[in-house]
Amino acid sequence: MTQAVPHLVNRLVIDTDDSFDDVRRRCESLVPAIDFAELVEVIATGDLARVQACTADRTPHSFAVFWPLDPMPVMRLSGHQHRAVTYMMGNNVIAETMFRHDPGIILYAPLRTAIYETASGRVQFSIDQPSSKFASFGDPRIAEGGAQLDANVAELLRLMALPVPPELTMA
Repeated sequence: MTQAVPHLVNRLVIDTDDSFDDVRRRCESLVPAIDFAELVEVIATGDLARVQACTADRTPHSFAVFWPLDPMPVMRLSGHQHRAVTYMMGNNVIAETMFRHDPGIILYAPLRTAIYETASGRVQFSIDQPSSKFASFGDPRIAEGGAQLDANVAELLRLMALPVPPELTMA
């Protein structure tokens, strides 16, 4: 059986008045890279409380970067000069609260974010609104996790001194 699940996703594009380097630095200072070796070591203990505590310690503002991608070395080969970086960021404890109801949520967890320079020279931060993606599963328990992520993204934007789209605070 195959299934097509149409759903509308809000892509949130936040203009900044700051340089690419400043926005990137603020984001990376608030959303640290995950230390996979350490996380695997804690997971190997089989102690869920310890995994949750480790996650809380490593995600001071709800998120950690699981994977960064700087596409610029390849893009510059084609002559592109506008910079961009994307991150897969999330929180494995929050993801688990949704995963237990439908492992398919892993399609959207971790979240993907981008910081980039536009053709006009502006710097933007962009992310798909979590609740608009997780709502497509039709499960209120998963939708609740998406709403929690909306609130966490809103708080991250506040900490980055960026505007918070009203869609993130409409819960």
